[in-house]
Amino acid sequence: MHQPSFFDLFWLLIIFFSLWPIFQQKNLEWARLRLIREIEKKRKSRVITMIHRQERLAFMGFPIMRFITIEDSERILRAIRMTPDDMPIDLIVHTPGGLALAATQIASALVKHKSPVRVIVPHYAMSGGTLIALAADEIVMDPNAVLGPLDPQLGQFPAPSILKAFEMKKKEMKDEMLILADVAEKSLVQMKNTIIKILTAKGHSQEKAENIADLLTSGYWTHDYPLTAEVIKEMGLNVSTDVPQEVYDLMEFYYQPSGQPSVQYIPVPYGEPKKGSVPLRKPH
Repeated sequence: MHQPSFFDLFWLLIIFFSLWPIFQQKNLEWARLRLIREIEKKRKSRVITMIHRQERLAFMGFPIMRFITIEDSERILRAIRMTPDDMPIDLIVHTPGGLALAATQIASALVKHKSPVRVIVPHYAMSGGTLIALAADEIVMDPNAVLGPLDPQLGQFPAPSILKAFEMKKKEMKDEMLILADVAEKSLVQMKNTIIKILTAKGHSQEKAENIADLLTSGYWTHDYPLTAEVIKEMGLNVSTDVPQEVYDLMEFYYQPSGQPSVQYIPVPYGEPKKGSVPLRKPH
């Protein structure tokens, strides 16, 4: 009978440590799906998530930053098609933004859904994430969550700034800059028209939609400026700050630090001690 050797044990350990990250990832995915199903049962809706966080993937543990892509829009559109017309949709969004094409496709599909659509923002939904939020019947934001402006970005420059530079120095500009200014002007018109189309489809007046579109795209704020729930309410959009606790619980399943976390705390809610409880003693 063959006796296990040192090399047999060595290869078993190699296989185990190679497969362990895959098992961990699968277990995490199952935990996410279980909680998503619980939220669906509680809210009687289809829950879709688009959460872009820096995650440590199974391949050698390298963290990868994520953003809105065509693959995201394809999956969300597929989920919307699978949702009955009489079922509400809760879309949980956590993103720095991404491709305008993908965000526009998602927003357009949400607008066409016949039942109420709620976009839930537990932390932030910038740029394309904001465009998607505009397609909701209700935007549900944490009191400290933020959206962002929608001024188009051409490379590393915002379109409104390109046009402003063009007006200031157009006589001295090279052909490449003139072309860039032309593209910037077109991108601004396109984004404004997209926002107006989305907002009017959700029942807002033409004038109100134009005002909101102009405010979000004109360069009044820098592209990364945080727009709080109060600012969004002042625009006249339907905003709530009642984020379900289960959404915060779900976000915990997406946090995978690649090393020692920079933020730490005792993960229990604090409040007044219950009657009969023993208070913690201060160390002497």
